[in-house]
Amino acid sequence: MSSIILRSRLINLLSKRNRRLFSSDLASNPPKEPLIAAEARASDQPPPPPATPDSSTSGGKSWSFLKYSLVGALTGATVATGYVSYAYSLDEIEEKTKSLRAAPSRYKLPDDAPTFDKVKNLLYSSAMTVPAKATELYLDARKLIEEHVRGYTEPYAEKLLPDLHPMERHVFTLVLDLQETLLYSYWTREKGWQTIKRPGVDAFLEHLAQYFEIVVYSDYSNMYVDPVMERLDTKHCVRYRLGKAATLYQNGQHYRDLSKLNRDPGKVIYLSAHARENSLQPENGAVIKPFKLETDDTALLDFIPFLEFVARNPPADIRQVLASYEGCDIPEEFIRRSREHRRRMQEQKQQGRLWRR
Repeated sequence: MSSIILRSRLINLLSKRNRRLFSSDLASNPPKEPLIAAEARASDQPPPPPATPDSSTSGGKSWSFLKYSLVGALTGATVATGYVSYAYSLDEIEEKTKSLRAAPSRYKLPDDAPTFDKVKNLLYSSAMTVPAKATELYLDARKLIEEHVRGYTEPYAEKLLPDLHPMERHVFTLVLDLQETLLYSYWTREKGWQTIKRPGVDAFLEHLAQYFEIVVYSDYSNMYVDPVMERLDTKHCVRYRLGKAATLYQNGQHYRDLSKLNRDPGKVIYLSAHARENSLQPENGAVIKPFKLETDDTALLDFIPFLEFVARNPPADIRQVLASYEGCDIPEEFIRRSREHRRRMQEQKQQGRLWRR
């Protein structure tokens, strides 16, 4: 009995071990599908769609090309316009563009011309009309800008002074520079702007007003010139005051254009410390020592004898007289010439007396 029980247990144990080994082999080595089945499954799937170009990318490239082309065209047009404005005057541009403006109407075909020639002529006229219109717009804009700029850079009128009275046609015009000739202005932190008149200016103006038409010229605006002259010229010896609006602004400097005074150029004297630098007619200039707040300055009073002599003995053209004083101190040279003239006159008188004897 015991041997029977032992045998049955041993059979059961072997059967369980065989089942365990069999199940582990299946789990560790699952059955593989045949290769042919995989190929068949791959062939059954639909092919992938063909690659299409990205529309957003192509659109971006087109827009970038158009943008850069437009910027390049505008830059080129700006550069060309700037060069033309710098290299040519308005009259020269109009002369050079006459053929361009007349081009659209130059070629006219008869009514019986071939259709191809008519189409070609139409295309040519259209192509030439656009530049012609652009040129006209440019010329109109440039005229407007130049007229606006001219109002700030050129004298406000062709005749800065009214006509002389017929009874005063023989009178000379004495143009006086304001700064450093009649007065000196300076600024300090403690007192601000200070204006100091030159020694002898009152006597100078009062005496020469009997012989000359006196005009004051300045770089400053009339808002500054008028109040200063009201205090400086209390006896109203100065007839006219010309400010910044009457000057020609060029290369950063204000120039006096004496040709616009409406006076005979041969009868105009421009007395200034800067007569050679700020006048377009330096041949009319009489240079005076600049006033720099010297208390013992007598330059204005020293000029009175020369100016009075010119007024009493008017030359045909004052410019020839001023040219003879070129490079000299006019008051000193005038005194020297006057003494030399008196010496010669005395010698002639003595020779005349000896001859009579």
